[in-house]
Amino acid sequence: MSEAFGGLSGFVAVIQLFFAIVIGLYFWNLLHNQQGSRTAVVKESYKEKDKLKKMRGFALTEPLSSLTRPTSFADVIGQDDGIEALRAALCGPNPQHVIIYGPPGIGKTAAARLVLEDAKKNELSPFNENSEFIEIDATTARFDERGIADPLIGSVHDPIYQGAGPMGSAGVPQPKPGAVTKAHGGILFIDEIGELHSVQMNKLLKVLEDRKVILESAYYNKDDSNIPAHIHDMFQNGLPADFRLVGATTRMPQEISPALRSRCLEIFFRPLEENEILSIAQKALDKVGFEIEEEALVELSRYATNGREAVNMVQLATGMARSRNSNRVTLQIVEKVVQSGQYSPRGESKKSESPGVGMVNGLAVYGPNQGIVIEVEAVTIKVENGRGKWNATGVIDEEEVGSHNRTMRRKSAARGSVETVMTALRWVCGVDMREYDVHINFPGGTPVDGPSAGIAMAVAILSAMENYEVDNLLAMTGEVSVRGRIKPVGGVIAKIEAARKIGIRRVIIPKDNWLKIFNDMTSIEVIPVSTLEEVLDLVMPGHFNKKVSLLPIIGTDFTPAAEVTTF
Repeated sequence: MSEAFGGLSGFVAVIQLFFAIVIGLYFWNLLHNQQGSRTAVVKESYKEKDKLKKMRGFALTEPLSSLTRPTSFADVIGQDDGIEALRAALCGPNPQHVIIYGPPGIGKTAAARLVLEDAKKNELSPFNENSEFIEIDATTARFDERGIADPLIGSVHDPIYQGAGPMGSAGVPQPKPGAVTKAHGGILFIDEIGELHSVQMNKLLKVLEDRKVILESAYYNKDDSNIPAHIHDMFQNGLPADFRLVGATTRMPQEISPALRSRCLEIFFRPLEENEILSIAQKALDKVGFEIEEEALVELSRYATNGREAVNMVQLATGMARSRNSNRVTLQIVEKVVQSGQYSPRGESKKSESPGVGMVNGLAVYGPNQGIVIEVEAVTIKVENGRGKWNATGVIDEEEVGSHNRTMRRKSAARGSVETVMTALRWVCGVDMREYDVHINFPGGTPVDGPSAGIAMAVAILSAMENYEVDNLLAMTGEVSVRGRIKPVGGVIAKIEAARKIGIRRVIIPKDNWLKIFNDMTSIEVIPVSTLEEVLDLVMPGHFNKKVSLLPIIGTDFTPAAEVTTF
């Protein structure tokens, strides 16, 4: 009996030993594999680190655009007024949010950086040496609609998402700060702020209001003891986001969210003039030690519309010169640069060379804060039986309005303005427009839109009808109502400045656009008007006094031409 029991015990011991050996081998194999994996990770890490070190040990030469980047206010050419306004907005004890309007490549970003550095030196300023300049581009700041990622506002990395790490394994949601939090205590610069998605814009407005970011997650439980204290703090009190916003845009003010504009000061940087383009190009050439022929520099400035384009053209021109073993840029090289880059000449304002019949200097704006003098010409031909037609060329035919949620197509404001002018001329001057074929033209390659050319068109038409020469040193802007009232228009200061630069002596503007500063202008006279009669008394004195009669306009069957050409 004892022998049988002893045999059974030995057998059990053998079984236990067998399982112990198997389990031991299993864990030894796991440990070996783990060590092997760790060794492989270490080897791969050393390999990648060595590769990264070699990459960092090699660098190309610094591009010319970087070498010429402004490092002081003196380097930001042509924006003295804009910089003064920007410093007033940001360098005081109560800095404000700002939107900077202006064409590309004129120094908006550089100016904002320099102003922050200047503000840090002001003892009254809340900015200090730790204040950061965080820059983000609205065109690339895309967000995930599911809330997984938002580089601007911030997001929460929930445990279910890949790469959640040890905290995710423990079921802990992890807040990820966005640019608004990184800019806390400093400046958040958003380039092309007008391109922000409407959802991001609304979130940004909320952050500007609260000066913090409130994040939410279905996986957050305030009673969960596994969640670290700092994450509890983030969810319950929000992420700090007390910064000053500086938004830059090439859009017009009316294209920017009204809610954002109401929270910001608006500053306009102007387009660069030809002599300023010359200065930027010459500085870029000096940086790389190249000379340039005078006529080549003039040709370059004729095609470069901003500082960035000027520097790019210089870089390409110097590269061509170097390939010819020369350190001098010639006119031929610049012409090759213009041809290869398919550059177009700078848009230049031009006035009529002499007084002309049916020729009027109109005023317009293009882009933010850019004024231009445009030609408005008209021809009228007497017809019989009231079959007159009108035709307008050089204007936008249709336009699309609305938001991304709802858009509408309508007749352009310029085309509608032509019809309004026709009615106003009949109402104010007693001219039956059905007795004339009228052709209005806006010469040039850029189509015209907007109602501000109303009085210019009216004067051009009447000048053509009466064979009356209009002063070529006179320019005008203003919308005309059907009853001949002159309505206010936008961009008046930019328009007047454009007229002054080309030698216009008098400018007619709507009375509602009048500012006291116009009295201080010495080289140009600014004349406010409120009715079409006042315009005609100034432009064609005494010519229509006897013709004014209020003809009924109800039932007018005046019809436009069937085909309209848009340039």
